Amino acid sequence: MTAIETAIGEPDWRRAADLIHGAGTLALACHVSPDGDALGSMLGLGLALARSGKKVVASFGDRVLEVPRLLRFLPGQELLVEAPAYPAEPDLMITFDASTMERLGLLAPHAGKAGELLVIDHHVSNTRFGTVHLVDPSAASTTMVVEELIHRLGLRVDRSVATCLYAGLVTDTGSFRHSVTTPAAHAMAGRLLETGLRPEELARELWDRSPYAYLRVLGAALGRATLEPDAAGGHGLVWTFVSRADRAAEGLPYDEVEGVIDVVRRVDEAEVAVVLKEDDDGGWNVSTRSKGVVDVARACAALGGGGHARAAGFSSALPVADTMAALRPLLTSSPPHLPSPRTEP
Repeated sequence: MTAIETAIGEPDWRRAADLIHGAGTLALACHVSPDGDALGSMLGLGLALARSGKKVVASFGDRVLEVPRLLRFLPGQELLVEAPAYPAEPDLMITFDASTMERLGLLAPHAGKAGELLVIDHHVSNTRFGTVHLVDPSAASTTMVVEELIHRLGLRVDRSVATCLYAGLVTDTGSFRHSVTTPAAHAMAGRLLETGLRPEELARELWDRSPYAYLRVLGAALGRATLEPDAAGGHGLVWTFVSRADRAAEGLPYDEVEGVIDVVRRVDEAEVAVVLKEDDDGGWNVSTRSKGVVDVARACAALGGGGHARAAGFSSALPVADTMAALRPLLTSSPPHLPSPRTEP
């Protein structure tokens, strides 16, 4: 592999490499409720570093450290530690796929006390909250930035590392269906496949499995879906919600409902799809998707969230009706000069 062209300056690449080479213990953290890109990028780099002899700890700042069922096949989970065991003031902390410090949850205070904070991400909404930044909004996934960093560090990408990186790549590109998919994304997939990983096995784990309870909860959510043809600047809005009571009735964990948005977004009559998901503490996490006319990242940012133009989210402590009342007027057509939208699961 040769160095790829990125939006990241050479001084930042060199500074990141120097910090990693000079660090004793490396403290890695991805965003709360990690998806394939967040966990895959963190574990991929963590494995590569650990196998080079580095001491590595990794975590995410949820109240309970529990890897989502769909991602439990990922290698490297032996690196994970609970938040109380995470270094309180790490010399070097590296974050993955988190656009703001708040997205680190319980680990945000650790980031604030880190001697150096290396932020690795691909969100255009990244707030540059670290001391060094490897942020490339043109990258299809954070794992693309991580793969380049691994190359620049002179580390090896074996099958286990490749599995982690590939999981992030395929989830954030929607199996190479989203507009973010580039020749560079396909080229990276080719390099990872050369390690011997089996894409059909990863696809089965990521998309072709669900408990029966998920069908019951999905049915309830679809049964209350609402279509508003005049919303989103007249381009149409479809939305629904999944309450914790829905999940409790079927014994379904919160992380199992992430895929509901991918069903709702298929509606032809709506430009924007929204799914509100109530977590175990009673808060609502809101996922939004756009087909390209409406910049949902801008709408979500106004409510304290962020993401990409075609896929973004935010959290709300308000009831469903009030949350939708706050979001609905923000779903307006994007200006003509808006850059080509990106998609994030």
